[in-house]
Amino acid sequence: MPEAKDHPALVPLRRRLAEEEAAYAAALGELDRLAGAALPEPAPAAAETAEVNELWSAPEPAPGGGVRGWLVRRLLQLLRPVLERRARFDGSLVRLLNARGEADAAGGARQRALLASLVRYAQRVEPLMDARDQVRVAEAPTDAQLLVQAFEARLLALQERLEGLLALRDRLEVLSEETRAVRATLQAAAPVAAVAEAAEQAVRDSVYTAFENRFRGSREAILRRQADYVALFRGQEPVVDLGCGRGEFLEALREAGVAARGVEANAQAASTCRERGLVVVEADLVDFLRAQEAASLGGVFAAQVAEHLPPRALLALLAEAHRALRPGGLLVLETVNAACGLAFLDVYIRDLSHERPLHPETLRFLVAAAGFSEARLEWRSPVPEEVRLHTAPSGGLDPPVARVFNENVERLNALLFAPLDYAVVARR
Repeated sequence: MPEAKDHPALVPLRRRLAEEEAAYAAALGELDRLAGAALPEPAPAAAETAEVNELWSAPEPAPGGGVRGWLVRRLLQLLRPVLERRARFDGSLVRLLNARGEADAAGGARQRALLASLVRYAQRVEPLMDARDQVRVAEAPTDAQLLVQAFEARLLALQERLEGLLALRDRLEVLSEETRAVRATLQAAAPVAAVAEAAEQAVRDSVYTAFENRFRGSREAILRRQADYVALFRGQEPVVDLGCGRGEFLEALREAGVAARGVEANAQAASTCRERGLVVVEADLVDFLRAQEAASLGGVFAAQVAEHLPPRALLALLAEAHRALRPGGLLVLETVNAACGLAFLDVYIRDLSHERPLHPETLRFLVAAAGFSEARLEWRSPVPEEVRLHTAPSGGLDPPVARVFNENVERLNALLFAPLDYAVVARR
């Protein structure tokens, strides 16, 4: 995932920011240049008035006599109206120039003040925006934290509702199984004295049936998980599935043309299997094997059963299976891998009907001790790679440190994230 600074959506924004910053810098430089250029100072109004008066005032006639003096005086008398009018015009022009000069001086002062204010404004815009950005950046974590807190509160409320709905779903599933169990018991037309006991047993069995429906997995998932066992039992008929549960493996054997029957102590599960057309008897597993003739079976299969048996019952099951299988007969026992920390903590201890965990080497030893040969372990249900711990990449640490670190990671993976299940496969 690209870092935020390299995100494609930021490229045009950064380009526009650079353009705007360049334009702003150019405008600010132009303002500085204009502010540095001095405006022309207006000439004083009094000097202009004196110059105009000096240039346009009518000279006083020089005193004199004779014909020349008379002519001058006569000419002045004739020109006096014109000169007086010109003098009035000059006076008006001087006053107008004075007013204009004062107005120009006041306008220039205002322009200089406006330009200085504009420069100061332009110089403060960028610091102001920077300060606002810093405040927003400082406030952003707080706003985000408040948002996260509100989201966490809503999430907690939704989680509580979800847990309530899940609990209600589990209860409804148990009630559904109880109803089916009681209905099947009543339809079996048992003697009146046995109806109550059978119904009570059916209710007890229905609780575990609902538990398996919830945590064991769907029928399709179990079929996929057990499909590769089918090839082991070809040519091993008849096969017995001990603790067949909902009958997934029996269905797989039937589709493969392998003759098989199931044994199930849970009355409801046995009834469900028979409804699917499977041959299943309701009986104790050890008692069923004891009732079989010696060397009469070709294969014995038990998935997720051994961990439910007390040690004495497990030893008895192994001994009776060895007696009932013919030479070359196949025994397959699948169970939870107690040597895997995840399997023990997340799978094994969840089921209250589990008697005790079985280490792979322990079960293989017990199978061999019962007289079976070629006992071997098959690892089942690997943990997804994304769940396992990851080793350090090359170059991330010094080679000696990386080697020790990765070795420890592998040890932890072997201890915590080994395959969740295993099977002991042995021959009679």
